[in-house]
Amino acid sequence: MHPDLVLTNARLLDPGSGAFLPHDTLTLSGGRIAGFGPDGGRGSGAEVVDLDGAVVVPGLVDGHLHPVSGAERTAGADLSGCTDLAAVRSELAAARRELKDGQWLRGWGLDPNAFGGLPVSADSVGPVLDGIPAAIDLFDAHSMLVSRRALELAGIDGPRRFDQGSAEVVCDDSGRPTGLLLEDAACELVEAIAPRPSFEELCRATADVLRRMAAAGLTGGHAMDANGDSLAVYAALEERGQLPLRLRIAPWVQPGAGPAELAELVRRQGEGGRRWQVAGAKLFMDGTIDNGTAWLELPDCHGESTGAFWPDPAAYTRVIGELHRAGVATATHAIGDAAVRHVLDAVELALAEHGPGARHRVEHVETVPDDTVARFAALGVTASMQPTHCTDYTRADHTDNWSRRLGEERANRAFRCRDLAEAGARVVLGSDWPIAPFEPLGVMAGARHRRPSRDLQQPPHLPGQALSPLRALAGYTLAPAWAAGEETRAGRLAPGFRADLTVLARDPLTVPDTELARVPVLMTVLGGEVTHRAV
Repeated sequence: MHPDLVLTNARLLDPGSGAFLPHDTLTLSGGRIAGFGPDGGRGSGAEVVDLDGAVVVPGLVDGHLHPVSGAERTAGADLSGCTDLAAVRSELAAARRELKDGQWLRGWGLDPNAFGGLPVSADSVGPVLDGIPAAIDLFDAHSMLVSRRALELAGIDGPRRFDQGSAEVVCDDSGRPTGLLLEDAACELVEAIAPRPSFEELCRATADVLRRMAAAGLTGGHAMDANGDSLAVYAALEERGQLPLRLRIAPWVQPGAGPAELAELVRRQGEGGRRWQVAGAKLFMDGTIDNGTAWLELPDCHGESTGAFWPDPAAYTRVIGELHRAGVATATHAIGDAAVRHVLDAVELALAEHGPGARHRVEHVETVPDDTVARFAALGVTASMQPTHCTDYTRADHTDNWSRRLGEERANRAFRCRDLAEAGARVVLGSDWPIAPFEPLGVMAGARHRRPSRDLQQPPHLPGQALSPLRALAGYTLAPAWAAGEETRAGRLAPGFRADLTVLARDPLTVPDTELARVPVLMTVLGGEVTHRAV
């Protein structure tokens, strides 16, 4: 085959050894790496790009993100930079002034730490929400703060019961809703009556997000939902030539899922297009520590986080067994120690009953004891982690909401990236966008320096859990390829592998940790096609 693109004067970095390959030319053909060579494709009609010594790594893949739902969620007021209630009220007041009569006020990225000692409630925000329908996503995307008017429109006047064990309409002592809704089932009560963007608006917003992700060096992502119109959006964008990432999509399996729903999920495996594909399933074993909806082996300091997302955890275990038997890989949200332990128990039982097969993973793994860490490698379970959740939403002195809820002992065994890697587990890194920024160099930097991205002068959070530069790079290359069962065709620079590449101005392994996030991305290549170019 004739080459399509030839990159010359390049430094080709192997994410396994950390060494540069003994070549300076990379030839791409038919969407694959054709080989290396001093002459490349000169005279063949291929485009030849002189990289002038830039560093080429395998295309960076985010192990956990939500492109379509995130594009919709981030359309409102951005509260992610607000560190106190005065800033929250100011941003919401500015957004309210832009509303037309009858419009909803939407917001996202609200950090519960901004409330200080006040409860997360509509009353705590103050009169800025009075009289208007408003729905504001907290940063974890597992909870929503809504106005009194939104509660009225949704017919929410007291507590509710849900199939999701940790879902809740939070009420005060008199049984009156406070405006805080916990977990998807409760939030959906308001989402069901709130205005939604049109399909075309959603396509445009998603295309813009994906374009920015490609410019940040991403060539792929493991999308952890297929909610709403997500799959139709991916199909439309690919048809329009606006899908610059390779996406692996895991639909949700919720408590109460029966044989028909599982059979349909199995049937849909492999559905998709050239650059997107349904692959695997996403489940939840708990909620979040900040909300008191995680599943901990002992209650948190508020007496909460004592129950599982699946009211009958044994039902979850049976579902994992069924999906494993069918060859469907699973990714389970498990934050608390009890939740993570139960997921590992379920995988261990599935392996014992059905033998090896599908590869399973745990998402987040925020606080676990030593004996749990050791089980990941033994069971072949991937730890999918988001270092910037630790560095940007907790504090080194444990004065943040997350740490105060856990207490010192559990907060000190948190986000154990290094311990898991040293125990032999594969550690996939990601952002969980829109929970945290998607820029992969920023996430890798956070995994290395463990400092809050907005102030790198602050002390590191649990610095003993920092990853080495090589392990951080592997978390965006080798590890996601293995988790997807694609280690023979992705994640390395080798002949026959996908021509998915990220080109950086500096060596990511030697640049100082606190400078990595600012390294320019010069080029992103997906299947031999340039999706971003700054050279």
